[in-house]
Amino acid sequence: MKTKRLTVAQATIEYLKNQYVERDGVQNKFFAGCLGILGHGNVAGIGQALHQNLDFPFYVARNEQGMVHTAAAFARVKNRLQTFVCTSSIGPGATNMLTGAAAATINRIPVLLIPGDIFATRQVAPVLQQLESNVTQDISVNDCFKPVSKYWDRINRPEQLITSLPEVMRVLTSQAETGTVTLCIPQDVQAEAFDFPVEMFQKRVWHIGRTMPDQTLLARAIEQIKKSKRPIIIAGGGAIYSDATAILKKLVNRTGIPVAETFAGKGSLDYNEPQNLGAAGVTGTPGAIEIAKEADLVIGVGTRYSDFTTISKSAFQDPKVRFININITEFDSFKHGALPLVGDAKAILETLDKELSNFKVSTDYREKVENFNKSWDQFVADIYAEKNEVPAFQGEVIGAVNSFSNPEDIVLCAAGSLPGDLHKLWRTRNPKGFHLEYGYSCMGYEIAGGLGAKMARPDSEIYVMVGDGSYLMMSQEIVTSIQEKQKMTIILLNNDGYSSIGSLSSSLGSEGFGTYYRYRNEETDQLDGGLLPIDYAANAASMGAHVIKASNAEELNAALKKAKTIDRTTVIYIEVDRKKAVPGFAWWDVAVAEVSEKDAVKSSLKTSLENKKTQKYYL
Repeated sequence: MKTKRLTVAQATIEYLKNQYVERDGVQNKFFAGCLGILGHGNVAGIGQALHQNLDFPFYVARNEQGMVHTAAAFARVKNRLQTFVCTSSIGPGATNMLTGAAAATINRIPVLLIPGDIFATRQVAPVLQQLESNVTQDISVNDCFKPVSKYWDRINRPEQLITSLPEVMRVLTSQAETGTVTLCIPQDVQAEAFDFPVEMFQKRVWHIGRTMPDQTLLARAIEQIKKSKRPIIIAGGGAIYSDATAILKKLVNRTGIPVAETFAGKGSLDYNEPQNLGAAGVTGTPGAIEIAKEADLVIGVGTRYSDFTTISKSAFQDPKVRFININITEFDSFKHGALPLVGDAKAILETLDKELSNFKVSTDYREKVENFNKSWDQFVADIYAEKNEVPAFQGEVIGAVNSFSNPEDIVLCAAGSLPGDLHKLWRTRNPKGFHLEYGYSCMGYEIAGGLGAKMARPDSEIYVMVGDGSYLMMSQEIVTSIQEKQKMTIILLNNDGYSSIGSLSSSLGSEGFGTYYRYRNEETDQLDGGLLPIDYAANAASMGAHVIKASNAEELNAALKKAKTIDRTTVIYIEVDRKKAVPGFAWWDVAVAEVSEKDAVKSSLKTSLENKKTQKYYL
């Protein structure tokens, strides 16, 4: 066997840069490069390997969690067909990636992490930043990645890399199993040389097939659909990742089956398609909520049925409701006692479209759905038309950004009150135009994710909408966007604290306790003093961003126009009314204290217990 002598780190990079994926005859490199922060645990290994492989681009990040979010956002925009490697040093560099790792796995997004690790030889242990244990020496902080990774391995000997890397790729490229993959490489092993087989570094193409389910189950599903009177489709992220949006539109336009969209699935249909009921679940529209409540058949397409989608298991109230789940992941396809169609969403919907050529919902049902679509669009138009002065209303801010943006642009958000309002109000005009990380709802994803989205779609404008809470959590990747000339427009909404949780706290009887950014009051010793004088604009400017301040919708529109002419990341700062909210139409099950001295808590508990009576087990 012909061999090539390389270090483990060099062999890793050489292997990764020769991995390709192919779907529907289109082929591309799977890795777009490496995001990283170098430290003593990887600078002489992975860092050195990257230095001698300049055709594998390296991007310097500012926060290890942020770079994982950047990679995940990039992969999501690329429909999971391309991603980044993320490398860190040992210790805090590694554990900083844990939150990003969990977010990627929860959202079924492929990201490869290569954290540095302790010395495999153990001769100099404990090294700087090493976690010690008195019961084993075979442990490091990297073991924390095991529960949040879809595949985890540690390379203690060079030859282990030969069999580990194909497993890394198998999981990353599996549409069913994908998520975070963690490959821990001790710092001494990274630099260790070995004679690797040359064949290992040849180009390899991983084919992404379009699998079909068992034909008997498919036939049963078709019969169930034909017999249904009030079917509804719940479109999740899988409908978009499988590129099934065009066939979904064709199917529902002809049959009249309505569609409600999850956070990840929003954009499966354009907002003005007659069958589009809009947002599903807790943050759903009245039409989506009512149709789901009455549905006799629920067809899940690429959804994992989070509690937000199911309104905490109370959305579907028909006593005889049945489920058909189309999902590439067997685990998700069996949820709610469903008839499982395990396979590719696009391929299955194409088959359903052919087999249901004579199926249509009743005229009354179709008209009811279409009327909901029209009435909701008018509701959105009314909110967009509001013209408040200072402070502005979050709904009109969303309207200004949505109305100004082009169909090919992307809005990106993750946490706070913005996601729910965007889910209801944003008028989607292409499958990639709405990018919400809501599987983990991770504060700090927004700006780092915006960078990844821009790197994936350089010709699109990226509008990052972020509240002051998430901004303070993580805004450092503004610097990376400046360094890499990856321009995004950040709309920073200041509501003086944690608005979403403040509202939830109030609804639970706790009066927004601990959710305002206020001084500690010397008289009361509580956080009820004056508002903190945080200068967000100055902070953003200090990182190199162009900053524009706006105080109302008119000034925001002018700022958006100006931002589009600027060649670097621009932050538009605007204060919003914390207490004025877009209406909600459903409840969400959050535990309420069973015992309290406060009447508001007692009242909230009573309401919660009444709502819980509507919860169901779908068996």
